[in-house]
Amino acid sequence: MECYEQFAYIYDELINGDIDYKKWSEVIIEIINKLEIPKGEYLDLACGTGNLTVELYEKFKHTWAVDLSYDMLTKAETKFKNFKNKPKFVCQNICNLNLNHKFNVITCCLDSLNYIVDKGELINFFKNVYNHLDYNGIFIFDMNSYNKLTNILGNNSFNYDDEDITYVWENYLEDDIVNMYLTFFVKESNNIYRRFDEEHRERAYKNEEIKEIIKNIGFKLVKEFDNYKIDKDIDENTERIVYVLTK
Repeated sequence: MECYEQFAYIYDELINGDIDYKKWSEVIIEIINKLEIPKGEYLDLACGTGNLTVELYEKFKHTWAVDLSYDMLTKAETKFKNFKNKPKFVCQNICNLNLNHKFNVITCCLDSLNYIVDKGELINFFKNVYNHLDYNGIFIFDMNSYNKLTNILGNNSFNYDDEDITYVWENYLEDDIVNMYLTFFVKESNNIYRRFDEEHRERAYKNEEIKEIIKNIGFKLVKEFDNYKIDKDIDENTERIVYVLTK
């Protein structure tokens, strides 16, 4: 089953209560300003339904947004229907990024890179980002920590229930990969619940492993911190690590 195929249409309702995209965007802009990065060309990778894109795009001269899911991009485009300066949306696998364009700022947020379960593909992703980043540019991304995926999410079950949406989420950890099986029941206009199933996989990468990859490619690690709290260092309890890279 294609990841996010049907999930795209209820994604915002489920995720927006947990993720403060406005705060994330403010932290990203703060970093950009401190490093005096030009606000010319911006690229949001794995943009999903455009929640971060919509918070940031007005800060830049031009904005591009890339995602593998056509359904996600369709939902994202609706958020810009009343704006003149719309982002350029591209349906593409971020591991094979090929836009023939350079960017001052590139982001890839909400643990999208954990979905790249093959290490070779992850290395290829970083190489492509490096090639698309301007020499005075910056790349900001986050990842679920090894601790979160192996100790918090791995081999655990979760559920959610309100009047309109119910889901059961079961995880199985094997060889540092969390296999996620989600069953949704969504209430429709006729008060009948429609069921659909999603399967997702995330790989738990150790922080040292990620830093070795980016160093070998040629990136410089400017900063790493805990869950968009710019002054909080990571520790053994960190669940989301934010990385800031330059060439």
